[in-house]
Amino acid sequence: MQELGRLDDLPLAYRESLEAQNLVPLWPSLRSVLPPGTPARRTQAVKWSYAALRPLLIQAGELTPIEKAERRVLVLSNPGHGLEKMQASAAIYLGMQLLLPGEWAPAHKHTPNAVRMIVEGEGAYTTVDGEKCPMHRGDLILTPTGLWHEHGHDGEDPVVWLDVLDLPLVYYTETSYATEGQEQAVTGTRLERNYARGGVVPSPVFTRGSARTYPMLRYPWADARSALLNLAEAQPDVEAVQVAYVNPESGNDCQNILGFSALMLRPGETLPLPARSPAMVFHVIEGGAEVCADDKTFSLAPADTCCTPGYVPVTLKNPSPSEPAFIFIADESPLHKKLGVYEVRA
Repeated sequence: MQELGRLDDLPLAYRESLEAQNLVPLWPSLRSVLPPGTPARRTQAVKWSYAALRPLLIQAGELTPIEKAERRVLVLSNPGHGLEKMQASAAIYLGMQLLLPGEWAPAHKHTPNAVRMIVEGEGAYTTVDGEKCPMHRGDLILTPTGLWHEHGHDGEDPVVWLDVLDLPLVYYTETSYATEGQEQAVTGTRLERNYARGGVVPSPVFTRGSARTYPMLRYPWADARSALLNLAEAQPDVEAVQVAYVNPESGNDCQNILGFSALMLRPGETLPLPARSPAMVFHVIEGGAEVCADDKTFSLAPADTCCTPGYVPVTLKNPSPSEPAFIFIADESPLHKKLGVYEVRA
């Protein structure tokens, strides 16, 4: 490949003239912004141990009242991007959020899309756009862009969930902001039951149909788990026992930027995944898993989380010879497909 000129090859007076006009020569930096063959990646393969972070999260509850925090979160930062950037990958933000009994995290709405994967505890709820969504371990709750949402806790023990947002991308585009609001009036609960059976949804034939862009806000873990077990039983030779979280009326991804799915690893199963352009996040709901990527191997226990960069193959393994493992996955696939840069490499 042809060697390009460097910035310091240019006379100082010429460089100063460029700078005075807010001009920058491209050729000295061309290889860094368009590297040959494979993108330059900041995202590193990294693991966050729930056993290690949970005491710190509980301590945060002791040190900072909810009134001083609004959202009591420990951000899972990828060191490749710098801890101060508070991002797990180029487009994914992760945070572990704590809500204690009797607390209420006030209503707001924001431009980034968010989901909540419930990690532990009972008695909490999220109210989204007037729909009260109970929070049980393994449930996925959407708080899409522009929808009011708040969190409350009527139970007796701490409740923890994993936040997944497209905040890095929205922040990069200079469109990230939040609006504070008042406590919402509850206008509906358990609306996800309208979509409890695949292929059967409320019909708009004799009505004007739903005006909701996101008709389903809560995806109960009991339903997703049952679907995975049924898929494994009905198709024992299927390559991957995986279900996607989608909009039940359109079949599209449940949100616009990030994709979400649940995977079951059968006892003793090893699942090789091809190198794809999007980064991925793996969070263990039940069981355990080994994740190998980018010359690193992580052993994941329940509630552990790891991130893998794009363009590298990933291997998942269930070390248990007798019990399945259930994993929640978030990735950047919808974004890459919309941009036309989605890629799978052999």
